[in-house]
Amino acid sequence: MEIKVNFLDNLRLEAKFDDFTVVTDQPIRYKGDGSAPSPFDYFLASSAMCAAYFVKVYCLSRDIPTDNIRLSQNNIVDPEDRYNQIFKIQVELPEDISEKDRKGILRSIERCTVKKVVQTGPEFQIEVVENLDEDAQALLMGAPEGSSLTYIEGKDLPLEQTIANMTQILADFGMKIEIASWRNIVPHVWSLHIRDAASPMCFTNGKGATKEAALASALGEFIERLNCNFFYNDQYFGPEIGNSTFVHYPNEKWFAVDADDSVPAGLLDAYCRDIYDPEGELCGSHLFDTNSGNPDRGICALPFTRHSDGETVYFPSNLIENLYLSNGMSAGNTLAEAQVQCLSEIFERAVKKEILENELALPDVPAEVLARYPELVEGIQALEAQGYPLLVKDASLGGQFPVACITLMNPRTGGVFASFGAHPSMHVALERSLTELMQGRSFEGLNDFAPPTFNSMAVTEPNNFVEHFIDSSGVVSWRFFSDEADYDFADWDFSGSNDEDVETLFGILAELEKEAYVAVHDQLGAPVCRILVPGFSEVYPVEDLVWDNTNVALQYRDDILNLHRLTDAQLDDLVERLEDSQVDNYTDIITFIGVEFDENTVWGQLTILELKLLIYLALQRHEEALELVEMFLQYNDNTVERGLFYRAMQAMLEIELDEELERAHYLANFTRMYGQEVIDAVAGSVDGTVRFYGLTPTNSQLDGLDKHQRLIESYKKLHAARAKANYS
Repeated sequence: MEIKVNFLDNLRLEAKFDDFTVVTDQPIRYKGDGSAPSPFDYFLASSAMCAAYFVKVYCLSRDIPTDNIRLSQNNIVDPEDRYNQIFKIQVELPEDISEKDRKGILRSIERCTVKKVVQTGPEFQIEVVENLDEDAQALLMGAPEGSSLTYIEGKDLPLEQTIANMTQILADFGMKIEIASWRNIVPHVWSLHIRDAASPMCFTNGKGATKEAALASALGEFIERLNCNFFYNDQYFGPEIGNSTFVHYPNEKWFAVDADDSVPAGLLDAYCRDIYDPEGELCGSHLFDTNSGNPDRGICALPFTRHSDGETVYFPSNLIENLYLSNGMSAGNTLAEAQVQCLSEIFERAVKKEILENELALPDVPAEVLARYPELVEGIQALEAQGYPLLVKDASLGGQFPVACITLMNPRTGGVFASFGAHPSMHVALERSLTELMQGRSFEGLNDFAPPTFNSMAVTEPNNFVEHFIDSSGVVSWRFFSDEADYDFADWDFSGSNDEDVETLFGILAELEKEAYVAVHDQLGAPVCRILVPGFSEVYPVEDLVWDNTNVALQYRDDILNLHRLTDAQLDDLVERLEDSQVDNYTDIITFIGVEFDENTVWGQLTILELKLLIYLALQRHEEALELVEMFLQYNDNTVERGLFYRAMQAMLEIELDEELERAHYLANFTRMYGQEVIDAVAGSVDGTVRFYGLTPTNSQLDGLDKHQRLIESYKKLHAARAKANYS
């Protein structure tokens, strides 16, 4: 994590990281003003709070209340050496906590990250640089040396060279990549989280059987997502980029929409139109892109090559953003390597969907087959030793597809996680299933998965697959666990060279009579491809283009960003359009308009429901406001402070709407209950003198929205590199 420090007045300092600011000072006896804790005080507090965090996690996973648990820390200083200290952490536990949980809580404190780092002894490297912002992190790992080269199946270059090349590419972009976390709690299963230090929203996760493989995976994913604009999916680029020569890529093409709102000729081909518009409901306006915010410019479309005959077909960028998420994109050392990964991923997701939605039961991988891969066996045994039974399954559907599955069962919670992996080599497919299972997860993280069900509706509901794709939190059918498999085990192996594997995988699509469309982005230093397989590789259902399109943001974004400047007539129009839109009340504004707000602000927690509520208050429409206040209090998950504001608001509105009640009779005790500041804000909101309490004014230029501005600055680096590259 990059922490930037600013020098303030006297001895005060300001540290900025992510969306947070921490201010330190020194006591008056050390010439400070005593206005904030000292840096060392924060250090001491961090270990105590880290220990308390692990206690909280332990208790939450076991439904143990923490109301009567107390924790404290004292540091005992050696009088002969003040740098030699004992941190004594004491925890007070209620008598009714079992002996087993008492020991478990103590073990959880031992896992404190701050404690482990201090005990290991961090290494400090201090240096002078010419420019902090331009100093790309000497990342991750150094350049390859002589014979220390590691080759793994599926990679056309050794891991060390792969890491060095990708690190240099990101440095050339001006991206300062930092490693936020590593995990290796199971043998031969590594994962890590990397991010752009300047814009932490740009992040990826990597996984692999070794530390180097996981790092190469994370860097490759970062480069693929940069090249395919995934980090900026659905996000507003602002007026400068929206009106520039190109928005996404220099080879994009814009199509004007006629007055009849039909889909312009030249977009898509007949094969795709049959899939994306089976009912003839798709309009041109459904395909305006969300990023530019500029529908007057037309539809932005990107060129793809039809694999069957090499013809160029233009796909609206909006269609890709709405339906495919990150499915079917990959970077590699060579184009063939990238395409193998890309196609493997497509088969993994499509086969997973087929298995889950049809509640298929899969055959076990026989022990003698699994024994070919001793490192996988060791990792599986380590998980089972922790009390998690694993099922290793052949997901090839009788040898049709290069897909494997490892499913974890959690007897502690009854939850299950079906992890799928794909590659022409069964070994690699199984390895990916295992590493995906533990990517970024602690053992506590395995408590978050849902239990199986015999309810077919819950399993086949379209959003279940979306949840499986996004974070694997979807539901799995109990029928999946039947001993009576729907297919026989196939000891498959599709592998050859990467060039051969590409032909094999495209051949499988041809046998399925599926057309593939390929975009190659190799202008910025690494071969990256994106492959779309209409009717096969979508994550969201195609009807979302008509019924749940992200470009609905275009109808509301400017009004919401300029909320404080709207007249009453404009507010009335906005709230009526929101009521008529049928957008879910609990959709957050960040998602709705594609603008990132600091999550620690009211904007960052704002939902459609609360926005309408605040507009009704501004318009003095108290009955509608009270109805939404009651809904907010019943269902909304917001901060304690915001909840108390609306509890006071509910009482104040009920008085306002009851002719027999007088506000003055209750103000004193309202104030004692909620405090003067809250009551002033509530009364002002009810009277109309306070509008949109808690929402800091902004505008279409995104003034004051630092988090989103950092995202745009990140994109500008990519945009500038594309402007210089040859896209002919």
